[in-house]
Amino acid sequence: TNSLTMAWRLFKNLSEEQQRYEKQLIFEHPAFVKLCQQLLRDARRMTRGDLVFSLHALVNLGVPQNTLLVQTLVRVCQERLNQLDNRCISVLATTLARMDKDKNVSALQAGLQLLVEQRISSIRDIFILQNLMKCLGKDAPIFLKKKLEMAVVREIDGLTFPNALRMFLALAGMNYCSLPILNPCSKKIQENVHDVPFRQLILILEACHTLLYRNVKLFSALAEYVNSTAYLWDKRQIILFLSACETLSFQPTELLDIFAEKVTEDPDFLNLKNLLIVLRVYSRLNHVPRVQKHLFFETLQSCLSKCLPQISKTELLKAVYALGILGYLPQRALDELLQKDSKDELRLSDDPKEQNAAMLHCVKTCMELDSPSFTKPAFVLTEKLSSLVSLNLRKAQETLIKLLGDENMFQQNVRLPYGYHIDFEIRMDSDTKKVLPIAATDDHPDSRVQRLAFLFAPMSAFCLGTTHPLGKLAMKKRHLNKLGYRVILIQNKKFQEMKNEDAVEFLKRKIYSEDAFSFPEATLQDNS
Repeated sequence: TNSLTMAWRLFKNLSEEQQRYEKQLIFEHPAFVKLCQQLLRDARRMTRGDLVFSLHALVNLGVPQNTLLVQTLVRVCQERLNQLDNRCISVLATTLARMDKDKNVSALQAGLQLLVEQRISSIRDIFILQNLMKCLGKDAPIFLKKKLEMAVVREIDGLTFPNALRMFLALAGMNYCSLPILNPCSKKIQENVHDVPFRQLILILEACHTLLYRNVKLFSALAEYVNSTAYLWDKRQIILFLSACETLSFQPTELLDIFAEKVTEDPDFLNLKNLLIVLRVYSRLNHVPRVQKHLFFETLQSCLSKCLPQISKTELLKAVYALGILGYLPQRALDELLQKDSKDELRLSDDPKEQNAAMLHCVKTCMELDSPSFTKPAFVLTEKLSSLVSLNLRKAQETLIKLLGDENMFQQNVRLPYGYHIDFEIRMDSDTKKVLPIAATDDHPDSRVQRLAFLFAPMSAFCLGTTHPLGKLAMKKRHLNKLGYRVILIQNKKFQEMKNEDAVEFLKRKIYSEDAFSFPEATLQDNS
């Protein structure tokens, strides 16, 4: 056991390439074969510690799971399960977490789960509890997850920084979001953020995504750390971090600006894969760099043009779509895309949700509305879909009635050209600043009539913890501006939480504010 464990300890510190070479030497060594034969003979006479540590070392060294040796050790562990102490249970749990499911492994995991249920109240070591959480995984029954949670919370005051890191991953492995554990872990990580290895930064963000755990303070601390040490990281590492932030809808503004500068200074590192990630991140987070924005987009366009000979039709569509969301259409790539569309090459059989069709429609809408030659129409043809509003808009409807006095002063469920839809529309005289009845302005266009569009959007349509709209919502707002609307974006969840009188005052300020009577040009600069 000592020989195997020492071999594993030396082995795990090698690079992947060295590990492959050393593994072959180990497996071909005559002494290793004799060692395995002796282990097979003595398996049932070993101490409990030697038994589980031998299995742990063999599995981590890469001895195939279907060998007689590994399967024998698994069966012996099953037979002697009740003899294992908490430390042995922890090592066995770690080992099983690395093994594929088969008949013997599944039986041992089931037995281990029963043993944990009996022993959990006596386990005081957070490290052991973490290993058990990783082993039991997401398939563990909810009552056992709660028992493990209670056992960890009981010992949470002794939480160390390394344990806080491991606990995040253990909870993600169980797919169990426990705020009494995650919040103290987050605080500990924030206090020691400069000691977090880069790979762990990504794993923390991925764990938060898995657990649907949104902690703006934690994300900000991680982003500030990467931002302050950006000169130390490889550009590809920063791309990985930004991509992880994007999946959480978190906008690390300063880091995005710094990375944009790195792209403009040295774009050669942007291969096709990295380019597509960068386009996705900046478009979805609706981020336009504060300085040299046009140079940034020109650089991305140049990189995209270089990739055209090797890019697939779907990747090309995604790239142009991403830039279109930001209000920028790369001409050469766009010509290539339209050429493929004319040949019907973009209609794919493996597009069940018609995502490609939706992206293509968006690109064509951007071509028309974001064109410098587009002028605001004097009259926009609208269609009222239904007089009924959904439950989540009922409070907004009632508030507008209280504020304006009559349902005829606004309309709801309005469909516009280009496939756009708005929740409520009111019309105002821009001179007198009075709301006008809808019917009085339907029949003839009037330059003094200003249209206000209300969009009650879910929190998921905004960057986390802010009122900054994500890409698709920002594009919709920009296009509605182009059509002559002043858009009022409202986070519906926060509106629902307002008292009725506060909601009336809130909408009153939105409608009658001075901003409601200006038409800013909806250009690239607007989304920053």
